[in-house]
Amino acid sequence: MTKGKTRKYIFVVGGVISGVGKGVTTSSIGLLLQSHGYRVTAMKIDPYVNVDAGTMNPTEHGEVFVTKDGDETDQDMGNYERFLGTSLSRDNYMTTGRVYQSVIQKERALAYKGKCVQVVPHIPYEVIDRINSACNKANAEIVVIEVGGTVGEYENILFLETARMLKIKNPVDVLFAIVSYLPTPSKVGEMKTKPTQHAVRALNSAGIQPDFIIARSDVALDAKRKEKLALFCNVIPESVISAPDVDSIYDIPGNFEKDKLGEKILKRLKLKTRGKNAKWKEWEAFARKADRVKDEVRIGVVGKYFDTGDFVLSDSYLSIIEAIKYSAIAQGKKAKLVWLTASTFEGKKAPLTELIGFDGILVPGGFGSRGIEGILNVIRFAREHKIPYFGICYGMQLAVIEYARNVLGLKDATSREIDPKSKHLVIDIMEGQKENIEKGNLGGSMRLGAYPAVLKKGTIAQKAYGADKVIERHRHRFEVNPEYINMIEAEGLVFSGKSPNGTLMEIAELPTSVHPFFLGTQFHPEFEARPLAPHPIFSAFVKAAITRGKSK
Repeated sequence: MTKGKTRKYIFVVGGVISGVGKGVTTSSIGLLLQSHGYRVTAMKIDPYVNVDAGTMNPTEHGEVFVTKDGDETDQDMGNYERFLGTSLSRDNYMTTGRVYQSVIQKERALAYKGKCVQVVPHIPYEVIDRINSACNKANAEIVVIEVGGTVGEYENILFLETARMLKIKNPVDVLFAIVSYLPTPSKVGEMKTKPTQHAVRALNSAGIQPDFIIARSDVALDAKRKEKLALFCNVIPESVISAPDVDSIYDIPGNFEKDKLGEKILKRLKLKTRGKNAKWKEWEAFARKADRVKDEVRIGVVGKYFDTGDFVLSDSYLSIIEAIKYSAIAQGKKAKLVWLTASTFEGKKAPLTELIGFDGILVPGGFGSRGIEGILNVIRFAREHKIPYFGICYGMQLAVIEYARNVLGLKDATSREIDPKSKHLVIDIMEGQKENIEKGNLGGSMRLGAYPAVLKKGTIAQKAYGADKVIERHRHRFEVNPEYINMIEAEGLVFSGKSPNGTLMEIAELPTSVHPFFLGTQFHPEFEARPLAPHPIFSAFVKAAITRGKSK
């Protein structure tokens, strides 16, 4: 921070139900404040005891987002990066487990100098230290902090206490916004404010009065509802911000701007606007284009983590979905994504011919053996029928396995993760990961974060990037077995991206003379895609899919 300047803190909490958009609200507030000329960073506090998000099932929690420095975090961190156009670090993410772990480690090291270490105040102090550390690292003037879950949950008490303590010490520098849902029961036909009133009362019971109510609902709030919330929640009507459902999350900042939310926040924090910057105009242009595009490019996404009861959890692949959208919008197209459950394509009667109707096929990352034979069938069909194929992480490894089986003739080719007793383990455990597996050291121990890759000239990858070396984010334990590399390349599959020492295969592809687009990456390019800067590999895939769509 500049000498003499005071840092500002904005806490975003949830009311009534989860999943109504706290993360996007946090991201949008950050973007609005950025557009007014302020240096902003964003943080996520998750109340669970897991140290990070890496050990949780995607169908339980959604996507695991990986930061450049290798932290496995909640998917909201991806939204922050995409909206703010920046890369965040592990300092921007914390969980109950991580905070307690740190306090206990400090106690063991006598960092508290013999004091009786207590839940209060030492846990809140640790949280505050972490918030300030993230701000210092980002050189931020304003930090927007999302507290996971909803108010009233036992898990959130300590984080709300942290926010309250910070407010007491810095009354002008701390602001609270609650994102709460206003239902309109179909049989009643009237929007109800009572659930949000109760949510605000629960927040009040923690010693916190919200400055703003972000009112999520099916339709925009009317004046009557705003007045009612203002009266019973102790805010002025202008501080009730209508947040109706929208077709695109990228319209949300613009909706907030209509209510002058950015200016209202700055006024409450006693800050002056520095004038709208160029980024806001770029964002508005992107949002308008996203709303305008109609022509579709149809992409089949074949995954394992869609099903959650009777519902489909597309959040398991959130960053991939957004990355495809950005590249499609840049080409004047709307991405039509169709979820294809991997197990559907297993067996002799698998409906593979349905794949002909797609412009492109994408297989995202994953773990374990469930549904693998179905994915291998899909990959073979896409390769043999010249359908543009893009495999990410496991999607690349399975493409290599399929090629080894059906082109090299190694019928039992597989991964050690699937069948460790197989004769041909073309995908094997990374050398540095063997000890972690043996000792059961599984949390946060994969190859994580940003690593460089050297690209082979003249390949799809090198042409797409327009560079000879790139840095991308990883999350894996297995790799292409070095013993099979020469054999595979001799049969036509090109490893167009390799680690600088040439030992790790980062990108595999077929030449365009053989297939219009057949490519897999060991890394996760989706984590680097931005609305205003689509990822080049996704763009190359989408272009190939559009070309196929025109020729069908």
